[in-house]
Amino acid sequence: MSSEGKPDGQLEIAHVLFIDIVGYSKLPINRQSELLQQLNQIVRATEQFRRAEAADKLVRLPTGDGMALAFFTSPDAPVKCAIEISKAVGQALPPVRQSDGLVQGRAGEERQQAGALALHLRMGVNSGPVDAVSDVNDRSNVAGAGINLAQRVMDCGDGGHILLSRRVADDLGQYENWQPYLHELGVVEVKHGVEIEVVNFYSEEVGNRELPGKVKAAFARRSARRRRQILIAGAVIALFVFAFYFKVGLDRRTGRHNVSQTQENSGELSSVSDKSIAVLPLENLSEDKENAFFADGIQDDILTSLAKVAALKVISRTSVMQYRGAGAARNLREIAQALGVANILEGTVRRVGNRALISVQLIDARNDRPIWSERYDRTIADSIGLQGELATEIAAALKAKLAPEEKARLATKPTTNPEAYLFYLRALERARTAASKEDAFAIDDLYVKAIELDPTFALAIARRSIWNGVMYNVARRPEHKAAALTLAAQALQLSPDLPEGHLALGLCYYLFERNFSAALNEFSIAGAGSALQPDILEYVGLIYCRQGRWRDGLATYDRAQELDPRQPHFWGPRARAMVRDWPGAVAGFERVLKLDPNNIFTIAELATVRINQTGDLAAARKLLAGIPPGLHGAAPGQPAAPDDILTMARWELNMLARDYTAAAKVLADYKDEEFEEPDVGLKSFAAGQTALARGDAESAKALFEKVRPIYEKDARDHPDDARFHAPLGLLYAYLGRKDDAIRESLRAVELVPESKDAQGGAVNADNLALVYARTGEFDNAITLIDRLLTTPNGIMFAQLRLSWEWDPLRSDPRFKKILEGPEPKTNY
Repeated sequence: MSSEGKPDGQLEIAHVLFIDIVGYSKLPINRQSELLQQLNQIVRATEQFRRAEAADKLVRLPTGDGMALAFFTSPDAPVKCAIEISKAVGQALPPVRQSDGLVQGRAGEERQQAGALALHLRMGVNSGPVDAVSDVNDRSNVAGAGINLAQRVMDCGDGGHILLSRRVADDLGQYENWQPYLHELGVVEVKHGVEIEVVNFYSEEVGNRELPGKVKAAFARRSARRRRQILIAGAVIALFVFAFYFKVGLDRRTGRHNVSQTQENSGELSSVSDKSIAVLPLENLSEDKENAFFADGIQDDILTSLAKVAALKVISRTSVMQYRGAGAARNLREIAQALGVANILEGTVRRVGNRALISVQLIDARNDRPIWSERYDRTIADSIGLQGELATEIAAALKAKLAPEEKARLATKPTTNPEAYLFYLRALERARTAASKEDAFAIDDLYVKAIELDPTFALAIARRSIWNGVMYNVARRPEHKAAALTLAAQALQLSPDLPEGHLALGLCYYLFERNFSAALNEFSIAGAGSALQPDILEYVGLIYCRQGRWRDGLATYDRAQELDPRQPHFWGPRARAMVRDWPGAVAGFERVLKLDPNNIFTIAELATVRINQTGDLAAARKLLAGIPPGLHGAAPGQPAAPDDILTMARWELNMLARDYTAAAKVLADYKDEEFEEPDVGLKSFAAGQTALARGDAESAKALFEKVRPIYEKDARDHPDDARFHAPLGLLYAYLGRKDDAIRESLRAVELVPESKDAQGGAVNADNLALVYARTGEFDNAITLIDRLLTTPNGIMFAQLRLSWEWDPLRSDPRFKKILEGPEPKTNY
């Protein structure tokens, strides 16, 4: 649409072409004007430009040394326009020579030899959200993440390049006619350390097939990092072997330290960055202890503001919360060492009516030296902007230079309404300990009250969007999905650079659309200079694994753990189990249990890993038997009740041991007729499997028929959700309904193929292999098993050997040969 026709305040998806004249700034002014005029004429003559402008579906943005075109038509419009422009300026490939860093095509060289001034362009294409703004001349224009990322993509190229963001490439890649021209370049680090995926678009006629200089540099940096990691890994292994055999040092939890350990700790602290900091929980000195939420909110705001300073390394909130309440007994040097920082900020908060008394001090923990301290006496309204002041003064004390945009961000208040701010802080505090559906709705209500008091409170709006995304992922209620989408758009409309807003939009892409590339783009923006980074990295790791980028996923999980060292990160060891890195998975889960020893979900996962690693059921049984009575705990972000988890873990163990009597007793001992949370599965379905395994076909059929209407209704109600078709297919296989079983299982594979979701797709393929085995399709089953034994998150070798479910294949010589060999190596 035209700039005149676009209404202000409307968030839309634009398909953006960003064009830059290479070498523009080095030219005389008159030459610059000639090139811009030439570019304008070429662009205006393209068919895509004329069509979009005629339909009022185009916005033009001058950029000084080029332009940006925002198409509100089809996703391929900017690519088609780039092709027309590239042909018109003669930047055809292959390049004939390289001069002054500019790759030139034949037509460009011929024009230069003739004395004409040649255009050398680079172009970037992205699809993403934009919203209406008014420029300095009070004319309507557009801005936002969609345009910003298009520029970043373009900045990765040299002369002649047409580069696409991953989202655009995925959209085009769905059509055969575009596929030959899409060439992966991988991940490139751009401004502020943000990483983006870039795809090179070229053919024999247009584009530039050469690797861009920035991509070459990125490859070189990654190679150097890999070499350093190999050297470091060798040194760490050597140190580990030495420590293991000679028992150097004692467990820090015993409180005993020998001389060599003290010297080692001193060395660790001396090597950390001078600009690293942890913000400990502020002590609540208010007479009303319910005001703890206010002290926690001030701490959270300070930490979030400090994280906006690129020069500082700031430890995540979750890693410091274990030091709440220690008061004067806190050993700052030990805390700094555990968190890997040089500096500690601690303090107190006293709220009295409408006033807040806040005292803080910054300490160099390496020598217990106070660096800076301050005391503030503020009204609640004035305390809202305090975190920015504190972050600015702390940065100055640590000699961390602030960029102008960082100063501007720190000076921005999230709201000017103190009552709205208090409701927001209460919502955050309750969300940290939420344990029921009642909590979930109460938290949403607190956000609603904050937003009603201040409709421009973008941070509260973004947080409510995130919370509704979480609720939808648990309850699958459409109103939560609709709210999350609407609120994310509203938050970014109010504050286009808000990290929480981009996190909210990224979660919408991930949870609702499974648009992994678009989600990664939003997470990259949200994570740059944000206290959200450890949480965001876990989502990024999940997406990388779903994209089949397992090594990138594992490295990302490791990075999250580094930034959040005292938080039990669960997904890293789980991903290592998926790629059958059994030692790494065991070490990871054991680390989680050291930090959170009462987490039943992690204990159950570790028991499963022990089985898959060695087939040793005794080790798994010992782990599960060691759970104290009445212990509660569940997986991070998972709603399942602990009794459900523990019951299923013990049932599965007895089924693998073929102790069907014990398995039946585990189910019978469960308190209710069905499991409390349907995500765990149906108790009656498990009972049917137990009866089938022990040879009681009549009881098994009765139990399966009992749950069949539930499974069929779920599949009808969610026709495009593979999670409901796969179990229905297995149920039909147990009932002997072969055609129905294969149809439903194939439907699950079609809905979530491994090409689109490597992690979830492998689960559906596993289910299909089992259905083939149970329905007599042995050739298909063996073919799938052969592949899935080397596929991440595919069939586990120990399960094939032990599980009753694969018994129909036991007499097949091909299956016997598989079991006689060693566990195949996983390809990732």
